[in-house]
Amino acid sequence: MDSQHVVIDVSLVRRLIASQFPQWKELSIDPVATSEWDNRTFHLGKDILIRLPSAADYELQVEKEHQWLPQLALGLPLPIPVPLAMGKPEYGYPWKWSIYRWLDGETAASAKIGDLVELAIDLADFLTALQRIDVTGGPLPGLHSLFRGGSLSVYDNETRRSIAALKDKIDAASATEVWEAARSTSWKHPPIWVHGDISAGNLLVCDGKLSAVIDFGQLAIGDPE
Repeated sequence: MDSQHVVIDVSLVRRLIASQFPQWKELSIDPVATSEWDNRTFHLGKDILIRLPSAADYELQVEKEHQWLPQLALGLPLPIPVPLAMGKPEYGYPWKWSIYRWLDGETAASAKIGDLVELAIDLADFLTALQRIDVTGGPLPGLHSLFRGGSLSVYDNETRRSIAALKDKIDAASATEVWEAARSTSWKHPPIWVHGDISAGNLLVCDGKLSAVIDFGQLAIGDPE
């Protein structure tokens, strides 16, 4: 993706905040310990989070999250990011960006988890609740979701190239068979909400328990499988 060589650093963020949200201009601004691939993320004081898309395609997620996350939060058993404000392009930064309330926790990728079974059950309850929320008007799979929730055929060429590149390290024939079986399936039911990136890095843990689910950039309605 074309990042237009935009430098996203504390200096830029400070200027954006001072210009567009002067009520927060006296708060400290610090990069988070581990930033995301599709966004550059910063602390604003202790209780606020700033996320700036790192490329043009990721800007498509901003308005979607501002529209849908507050509505989804009402029907979910765990906290999710809810936007506080939307920033606009300025000072050479070309895309819309977001401000959220900070959610405490350490990602499940590194946190000490008290009971893995309990965490799995809590995550299943969360996804079940998400899938029960009304999808009327929801965003169909597309570039904004990197086509998550859509047909696997979108990834066919990429997957076959990856299998070919790894043919000396994996059983390419078996991998191809599994891929073709997956690709032949299709969702036979009405679309439901799809988070799009349920990974350990997007699950927050506090006191050993699942405490929040974050990063809804790939949010769509469609096929959950």
